[in-house]
Amino acid sequence: MTIRIAVIGAGLMGADHAKIVAEDMPGARLQLVCDLDPERAKSVADAHGAADVASDPESVIARADVDAVIIASPDFTHAPLSKAAIAARKPALCEKPLSQASSECFEVMQAEQAAGARHIMLGFMRRFDRSYMEMRSALTDGTLGRALMMHNFHRNVETPASDFTGAMAITNSAPHEFDVVRHVLGTEYASITVHQPRRSDARVAPVVMVLDTTDGQLVTIEINNNAAYGYDLRAELVGEQGAIAMNNVAYTRTDIKLASATRYDADWRGRYHEAYVRQNRAFLTFVETGAFPETGSDCWDGYCAAVTAEAGVKALETGMKQPIELIAMPEFYR
Repeated sequence: MTIRIAVIGAGLMGADHAKIVAEDMPGARLQLVCDLDPERAKSVADAHGAADVASDPESVIARADVDAVIIASPDFTHAPLSKAAIAARKPALCEKPLSQASSECFEVMQAEQAAGARHIMLGFMRRFDRSYMEMRSALTDGTLGRALMMHNFHRNVETPASDFTGAMAITNSAPHEFDVVRHVLGTEYASITVHQPRRSDARVAPVVMVLDTTDGQLVTIEINNNAAYGYDLRAELVGEQGAIAMNNVAYTRTDIKLASATRYDADWRGRYHEAYVRQNRAFLTFVETGAFPETGSDCWDGYCAAVTAEAGVKALETGMKQPIELIAMPEFYR
């Protein structure tokens, strides 16, 4: 049986998802591309062989010729469209965040529990990146012993907008770290402190977070949205018996004029392409079998990321350590 998938949102991420559905997901067909801009929807649909285009996402979710959806529309639409997918009993892969408001994440969880089955898989694709997968294995197989610390660096060339703030670095950029570190360590956060140095210009300065886990580990996260030199992601997991660190992915090295150099990507898309493919194939298996992927992130994970970000923003504003207070994890998500 071919799974007919609609991609909602024809921007950068939507176009990438459409390409993966069309080229890298055997057993799936790109049925439809939906966007408020009809020309943009048609451009992506034509490029990747979609059968149809549309502009109303809720009507798309309800269509009989759509078996599952990928939600890659603007952030504020994620929770409402996730609830629409749940109401239609359609599996959905929703780009992060589920919502930046933990209260709205809670509403989606309530809708999903009332439906009696998980329908929403979140696009925290780093769980499917080989570097993080090997880090998690180094803990679960006992190679590193007990985890003590995890250090994380997330650097971009420049902010996407001139009005980007330190708070937005926490709510927009850091949730990937919040989620994948929870996944690797297998624990929750207890508290967060946030620090920010001062730049010599008007650009947003790096944000550095220190989190305590409920199991007594320390986590550091640097978000530098104006690093200037390239997209640079690093992570190191330190255990009692050793450490494991992520290597920069560089396929070539240039040696010339008494110097040696490797390149950085301009953004995350090349670095994580294979992770996106693995994630989307796991989503397809979820649609086909109804079994939620062991590596996948769900609405509970989206809620945890939102609560952590909210506490981080408060810590930045107050300059004081903030508790990260989660509701009891529903049995539904265990």
